[in-house]
Amino acid sequence: MGRHATSRTRRRILLPLLALALVAVLGAATWVAVAMARSEPDCETTRVVVAASPDIAPAVAEAADALDLACVAFDIQPRESLQMAKELSGTAPKPQAWIPSSTLFLRRATGVPPSGPSIASSPVVLAVAEPVARALGWPREPLTWPEVLGHAGIVAGMPDPARDPVGVSALLALREVTEDDSDPAAAYVALLRKFSATTSGATVFPAAENAVLRHNSGLSEGETALVAVYSPAAMALDYPFVEIAGATPRQAEAVAELKRALLYGAATGTRSELRAPGGQALRLTETDRRVEAHGQRSSEIPAAAEVDKALSHWAGVNASARVQVLIDVSGSMSAPVPGTGKSRLAITLEAAENALHLFKSTSQVRFLAFATKVDGERDYREILPMAPVGQQLAAVDRLRAVRAVPDGQTGLYDSVLDVYRLAHKEFERGKLNLVIVMTDGRNTDPGGISRENLVAELGKLRDREPPVPVIAIGIGPDADETELGQLVAPAGGQAFLSRDPAKIEEVFYGALGRIAGAG
Repeated sequence: MGRHATSRTRRRILLPLLALALVAVLGAATWVAVAMARSEPDCETTRVVVAASPDIAPAVAEAADALDLACVAFDIQPRESLQMAKELSGTAPKPQAWIPSSTLFLRRATGVPPSGPSIASSPVVLAVAEPVARALGWPREPLTWPEVLGHAGIVAGMPDPARDPVGVSALLALREVTEDDSDPAAAYVALLRKFSATTSGATVFPAAENAVLRHNSGLSEGETALVAVYSPAAMALDYPFVEIAGATPRQAEAVAELKRALLYGAATGTRSELRAPGGQALRLTETDRRVEAHGQRSSEIPAAAEVDKALSHWAGVNASARVQVLIDVSGSMSAPVPGTGKSRLAITLEAAENALHLFKSTSQVRFLAFATKVDGERDYREILPMAPVGQQLAAVDRLRAVRAVPDGQTGLYDSVLDVYRLAHKEFERGKLNLVIVMTDGRNTDPGGISRENLVAELGKLRDREPPVPVIAIGIGPDADETELGQLVAPAGGQAFLSRDPAKIEEVFYGALGRIAGAG
């Protein structure tokens, strides 16, 4: 893949092209080794491994080479930041230092400092296909994000915010575009709906400035150049330098020397197309007027809670979810629903099955049934394991075969707590993580956890974990609205009632839509 496409698609900038062509350019080399060991008779070479984002690795290698330290061999490894964050959280051998593209990646790894000094920066911009930019008045006038995004003729794409800090930066900056609207929240949702990571072609998309420079410098015949449009509300890539625990004293000394060299500007040299940490003037724009050379302001690195909220909002708008569906199979669910010839459970299962069509194919769903002691001493059991929507649609016969437990009580509290813990354990960033509870009554398990203890436990989980809303849907005249409201409140969810079980599908759809729109 990459920038080599058909003549037709070359007239547009494909969103996958942004992600894959840049990976191809930045990651073409799998290893950059800079070995320096002065010839000294008693010199034992100390190897120092530095993992660096591929776009800055060449500049880091230059800086290491210029140090010319005696008895030190630097191995500068270009490593994609997301993959490196995963490896640092495991048991694989670790480097002595790491330079990801953004501080956000430090938060995704374990055993690394939460922050480090920035050695370079690259603003996050809207990359606009040059013909679109010219139609909007560029280069006569500089463009703004609202002007570009308000144009009816654009095709907007978004790098996956769950994997790419460029996407996170854009999500946060887009709030400024709608802040003066009469209903900013609704306008923000409408704006996000313009962006899609699955759009076949994109003429506007967020990108790092240095990626735009590389794209423009490597154009082939028929390819479209990009114009960078800036916003001070966008967070820049900041390339933090962090030392990894476990280095020997000699390795630590060499790492400190390299960090000092990089902090004095080596990372913004001629090979990197990066700015200094403060966004000072870019050095390599003399031949590309599609990028602004002067200094650029950017927003601060957002708090983790703000990032999680942005990711959940994006996932909600795009209906990409990871859902635990907990269905009541206690004895009362076998009660008939007047005028339908079906039981409460049958109608509930139909609603759950049809709701699968509300989610994108990238969503994953697990179905569980609960009553009392339906799986040994446990009050719930798994009907269908967590799987993509397509697999669940192919296995709906197992869902349709579920029956109510004749004398089963409603083990609501224990089941909700256990499944809520499971949802936190399996939390997936970038998706709308949800627990959905469908029940026709209140908790009737005398041997289970009390309501007070349940509320306290749910509150503790919410305080220290990413957000996992709970949607409670009460079915029929016996559903307790007060109890359901108290149950979901500490988890940041909502309760909905369907007094007429025949209308549960309508209530279910409305509940999902409101949660998704709220993010």
